[in-house]
Amino acid sequence: MMEYREEDYLALSGIQHYCFCPRQWALIHIEQQWNENRLTAEGELIHSRAHDRLADEKRGDHICSHGMPVFSSELGVRGVCDVVEFTRCESGVSIKGRDGKWLPVPVEYKHGDGCAKPADELQLCCQAMCLEQMLCCDIGEGFLYYHEIRRRARVPISTELRQRVVDMLLEMHRLYTRGYTPRVKRRPGCASCSLKEICLPKLEKTRSATAYIRSVVSELEGPET
Repeated sequence: MMEYREEDYLALSGIQHYCFCPRQWALIHIEQQWNENRLTAEGELIHSRAHDRLADEKRGDHICSHGMPVFSSELGVRGVCDVVEFTRCESGVSIKGRDGKWLPVPVEYKHGDGCAKPADELQLCCQAMCLEQMLCCDIGEGFLYYHEIRRRARVPISTELRQRVVDMLLEMHRLYTRGYTPRVKRRPGCASCSLKEICLPKLEKTRSATAYIRSVVSELEGPET
């Protein structure tokens, strides 16, 4: 498997954006566009609490690490896990400063009612794959913690889920290398997207962004004399 240079790493969190809409991902990660709304602000608040390193704790055979940076040179991504739980286990890995072996399991915090979405599972799987490369271990499961209902859902890190992560990241790298932003394609989530005023999804049924810009420029310049 090829390895990416650090300067070519993509943001792991971009998996969520790409699953929701490839155009949204490109606007954020290629064009560096951003806009807040209520949903993004609530999500940011939940993650900022989960990333509090002062909340790290050890209880018996369990260690809870918050805001743990992760990366994978094979996938070409870097990011931060909300929480990584280490459980004492003979099939685990050694941790500096700790006796025994410990098995890591990622826990991703989400603002929702417990209905697992493909994007959530793919992001969690990617975190597990990063941890596996970093710590030289095998991770068979992860958890999604839903803030709204204060419960977690188990997600098996299956072969199928891993392949979907690999395929998606390959396409994301291709688009990023080309600097290409996909054209508008209206989706059910367009109305709630924080970038709808930048994306202009209504253009899909009318004309391209290039044609729209040309018409605006033409109007500003006025009729030819």
